[in-house]
Amino acid sequence: MSASHELVKVSGTRGGIPIARMRSLYRVDDVGRKLDKLPHKEHENLRSTYERMLELGPERFQVKPSGLPEMDHLYDDLPNFADVLDDVKRQLALCEDSRDALEITPLLLLGPPGVGKTHFARELSQLLGTGMGFISMSSMTAGWVLSGASSQWKGARPGKVFETLVDGQYANPVMVVDEIDKAGGEHAYDPLGALYSLLEHDTAGSFIDEFAEVPIDTSQVIWVATANDARGIPDPILNRMNVYEVLAPDREAARHIAAKLYASIRASHDWGSRFDEQPNTDVLDRMSEMAPREMRRAWMTAFGNAKLDRRSQVSAADLPDANLRRTPMGFVQ
Repeated sequence: MSASHELVKVSGTRGGIPIARMRSLYRVDDVGRKLDKLPHKEHENLRSTYERMLELGPERFQVKPSGLPEMDHLYDDLPNFADVLDDVKRQLALCEDSRDALEITPLLLLGPPGVGKTHFARELSQLLGTGMGFISMSSMTAGWVLSGASSQWKGARPGKVFETLVDGQYANPVMVVDEIDKAGGEHAYDPLGALYSLLEHDTAGSFIDEFAEVPIDTSQVIWVATANDARGIPDPILNRMNVYEVLAPDREAARHIAAKLYASIRASHDWGSRFDEQPNTDVLDRMSEMAPREMRRAWMTAFGNAKLDRRSQVSAADLPDANLRRTPMGFVQ
């Protein structure tokens, strides 16, 4: 149902300027017919959705890097994701010197909380030069967050997939399904049911959101799901994804991540120049006991405490009290 047109250049990313074809995600005629059939002064939310689709038009950027992008910084920043990055690099290499679209097999990242799974997805989005949508399955209040709810229901709205594509700039955003294992069976119907067709390339080309009821091309979406445990995920979903177990970084890797984060925070703030270029060894030792997602908050607290004490050097005593934090994830020997 979609069409691809000439290549265009879009905003740059690290390692090269991404290129894109314009891809048509839906048929304007389909939207117009649906709009014409709506009763006058009824279904205002649905009418507004159709009008927005017509106003924005059906074409979005289908982006890929112009060559194999520089990825050393990701291996450096995310040492516990090396296997996943190898997978992405292989798939990028296949299309780097061709007119083929970028294809990334859906990824499932398994691991304990705080190892950086969601951060990885954001970094992947920046690497590819495309947008990102985020769906938290743990905070779902209804099973239709992926696929939308029928417009006959009060308060109904489109699903997150539809909204990300229609309201965004890209035909191939990175779509993060966070904590997919938390989507339990307490809903009226399977909240993961839409994924059976969304993760299949052939059926994803004409995905129908239950609110808008207009076929939309979701075949180019890059899927990244995260989970703590695969046991709660149906086999048909697992079989559609490349599954990776992401371990907590070992102590040395955690120290490296903490040091990189210290340098990043220091460089991105004007006040950073008031602090030493490198943190002390004992501070990094303490930081290595934390989960990666705790580290930024800990550094910000430490910088603030040191500034209040008019010191240019952050000390271990400036870090948050370990007893006030949740049980630390620890590290791998």
